[in-house]
Amino acid sequence: MTGRVRTGVLISGRGSNMSALIEAARNKDFPAEIALVLSDKPQAAGIRAAQLAGVAALGLDAKRFAGKPEFEAAMNVALAAAEAELICLAGFMRILSPAFVERWRGRILNIHPSLLPDLRGLQTHERALAEGRAEHGCTVHFVTADLDAGPIVAQARVPVLPGDDADRLAARVLVEEHRLYPEALATVARAIRAGRGAE
Repeated sequence: MTGRVRTGVLISGRGSNMSALIEAARNKDFPAEIALVLSDKPQAAGIRAAQLAGVAALGLDAKRFAGKPEFEAAMNVALAAAEAELICLAGFMRILSPAFVERWRGRILNIHPSLLPDLRGLQTHERALAEGRAEHGCTVHFVTADLDAGPIVAQARVPVLPGDDADRLAARVLVEEHRLYPEALATVARAIRAGRGAE
């Protein structure tokens, strides 16, 4: 079998899903390795967490670039230097340009806190409660130019319980996110490795 799939993780904050991916990749049998953590906020707590875990991490202050094309060009340079083949978005709070998405087509994963295609966008926990839903959850999907609309890789469901507020529901979903994202990354990385073998 060919080598592990080098993966870049993009974050904006504490990076709890990033940490779950790093932890999973500690197992040498895991089909992906975390080659780089990249943040659009140099002070993001996740940068330090990645460094403490022994993973290369870089902060690129998006506000210091002339615009999105220049910022994304810098991200591409960093990802290329890390020899990344795959990207995982883990709380990366910027919408990627169609050009960036096209460059990485079929190689960008995101985790979204809802059961897509329902509840795209923000404030999913509050909206699930407001709509009286009986269940909620999270989805790992491929990123496309349309927000939260790419092909689904995996989903996990949680019940909405009596007395739930957004924080309690979010915490229960987050537990599933930390389990689901490494599983989904492994599935995609195995497919990439199998494709290498066919080349």
